[in-house]
Amino acid sequence: MDKKINVTIWNEFVHENTNEACKKMYPGGLHLAIAAGIACDDFDIKYATLNQDDEHGLSEDVLKNTDVLIWWGHCAHDKVKDEIVDRVMKHVWEGMGIICLHSAHMSKVFRRLNGTTGKLLWREANERERIWCSNPGHPIAKGLPESFSLPYEEMYGEPFQVAPDAQPIFISWFEGGNVFRSGLTLQRGNGRLFYFRPGHETFPTFYDANVRKVIQNAVYWCNPTYRAAYPKTHRPDADEPITKKEVDFGKAGIVQD
Repeated sequence: MDKKINVTIWNEFVHENTNEACKKMYPGGLHLAIAAGIACDDFDIKYATLNQDDEHGLSEDVLKNTDVLIWWGHCAHDKVKDEIVDRVMKHVWEGMGIICLHSAHMSKVFRRLNGTTGKLLWREANERERIWCSNPGHPIAKGLPESFSLPYEEMYGEPFQVAPDAQPIFISWFEGGNVFRSGLTLQRGNGRLFYFRPGHETFPTFYDANVRKVIQNAVYWCNPTYRAAYPKTHRPDADEPITKKEVDFGKAGIVQD
């Protein structure tokens, strides 16, 4: 590639400091494990966390220089400031890619970009999960087998409240019988969004080679092909002449000072 893809991995970094099982599974933080799994010569990876600073590590300058934002959150969705969510959304609309992992389905960022509640069924019972590729021709599925399994995962089940334009790439079956659309894409403005279900904080999911491959492929797919200020509502001049009509019905436009 002529230019490296600038990846920012955002992680709450709360469980790793409060939960011994998570700390043992992902010493140093989930963001380090995610980074190790997708690292390659094409990516320049940086990190941001919830309590890094007053802007959660997501300043205007950071986002302006981020091609793809990876988001992992779980227990502190409500702690993310609305103004930072607005800032992230603006950059997605302008073309920045975003990958939402696991419990990020309930993050403010995903729910607002998605446009629905993001709610689903769930059960934490150490279940085996088999992930089937339902769209093998999609770039995010490149190099992946027809299906692969994770021996331990938290179950997410249908119904999943996502936007009707979401395009599934992966579908999961769980040992307890539930199924779930576990990999979805959405287009929001100029930006691409990918949601991927696996990634519970106390299971070794982010060490799985296939999970890592999916996320790496998603970074390539979400990398902006076009990035510019998203069009704002304005009153343009007419491109063609407008003839004067015999009847004038009056105007009901916005009253301006």
